[in-house]
Amino acid sequence: MATQARIGLIVPSSNCLSEQQFHRYAPAGVDIQVTRIRMTSAWHKPLAELETVIAEAAAALSDTRPDLILFNCTGTSMEEGLEGEARIRAMVETASGCPSLTTSEAINETLKLLGLRTLVLISPYAKATNLHEIAYLKEAGFNVVHDFALGLAGGQSYIAVSPARWKEIVLENLRADADGYFLSCTNTTMIETIDELEERLGKPVVTSNQAALWACLKRLKIAQPIAGLGRLFNQYP
Repeated sequence: MATQARIGLIVPSSNCLSEQQFHRYAPAGVDIQVTRIRMTSAWHKPLAELETVIAEAAAALSDTRPDLILFNCTGTSMEEGLEGEARIRAMVETASGCPSLTTSEAINETLKLLGLRTLVLISPYAKATNLHEIAYLKEAGFNVVHDFALGLAGGQSYIAVSPARWKEIVLENLRADADGYFLSCTNTTMIETIDELEERLGKPVVTSNQAALWACLKRLKIAQPIAGLGRLFNQYP
């Protein structure tokens, strides 16, 4: 199959679902290439201490000649706010010579596009990670009216949570004053819940990988609806 465009992904080393989901949902002809770095759980470090490994990963990924590189980790890209997000993008672009974006930028863009200002945040994380995501979202102009952290230990436990369980968790955390729901983390099955939840809730649902794929395709000027990915994929301004 002819390659229409190529997206490079930088993901945490324990992430088993981003690559799978990008391959599943990306339009025909969009090639996905992936590299991994140790940046979460036991290898969690401040951004300044990750600079060398991020640069090495971006440089290696540039050998595939991607049209765009996505730094695809929600927690790390949000942890040090908008300034940290910009630093990650600069690290990747300097090392690779390729345009780049972060998961946090993609989420910020999609929430604004959908007109969501008040949010419910759902994640598999420890509460502390939710708190720094709430701080990022506040800095970006959003108000989290309620959050739920499942408190799981890391990658493999995130993967083990079924789409059915994520739907239950969202429905257990409804808030009438929320404009929409943000389901955070790139290493979960949350993306499989979007259509059913939007139908049940009557409100938009944004997940990390859904938002990241949308933002990548927007930059690549590949605009088309994709089944299963909710209202967002009918929004290409």
